[in-house]
Amino acid sequence: MSVGDLLLLLVAGFGAGLSGSMAGLASLFSYPALLAVGLPPTTANMTNTVALMAATIGSVAGSRPELAGQGHRVRTMAPIVVGGGAVGAGLLFLTPPGGFEKVVPFLVAGASAVLLLQPWISAAVAPEAGAEPSRRSRVLVLAAIGLVGVYAGYFGAAAGVLILTLLLIGLPLSLLQANGLKNALLGLSNGTAAIAFAFLGDVRWVAVAPMAIGVLAGSWVGPALARRIPTTLLRTGIGLAGIGLAITLAIDAF
Repeated sequence: MSVGDLLLLLVAGFGAGLSGSMAGLASLFSYPALLAVGLPPTTANMTNTVALMAATIGSVAGSRPELAGQGHRVRTMAPIVVGGGAVGAGLLFLTPPGGFEKVVPFLVAGASAVLLLQPWISAAVAPEAGAEPSRRSRVLVLAAIGLVGVYAGYFGAAAGVLILTLLLIGLPLSLLQANGLKNALLGLSNGTAAIAFAFLGDVRWVAVAPMAIGVLAGSWVGPALARRIPTTLLRTGIGLAGIGLAITLAIDAF
């Protein structure tokens, strides 16, 4: 890769770290940058998953206060998300050549739509204030989290938004507690897929290094910046940018 390519990946990683820490759509910046430097779609996705582990490490480390006392929840849900991440990675290996390129525009568009609609989704399905979620809703939420784990292992854009919403529906948690638990669960799912890709997939390590450095820096700065930007404006801007990216990827794929 040229120096320009490495700088592009560093800057894209920074944008991914910012976006991921503030709104949960890191792949909006990182995945297109990997395509721009010449990586095939499936290789770009595997490389992206490995590079974004830098953000997971930082977010879990920063969530230790919110994770205090939640060890039993992590232990209960860890097999679900680890299994989901393994299944998602397996599905990516089984996707025929050229197939992933055609699937990604729909995944990006769906993730962007979830991000844009997240406040309405949460309001429509969350339990009433002070109400304890029923046993049935908890079981359904666990099953849904497993499916999100599969999606996270396969591609994963906005998987964090989905898991956060599900946790708030199914467990009596504050937003900060749910966000900390989400960081741990998403890290387990992504980490499982990343290990599979690192040993069995086509990961371009020369691209991982600069992107991971950028991701670490962006995820470090993101929370402080998010406090100064209206949440609605941030969510809307990133969501609409995601829709635009989905259209561009669809035009290239079809």
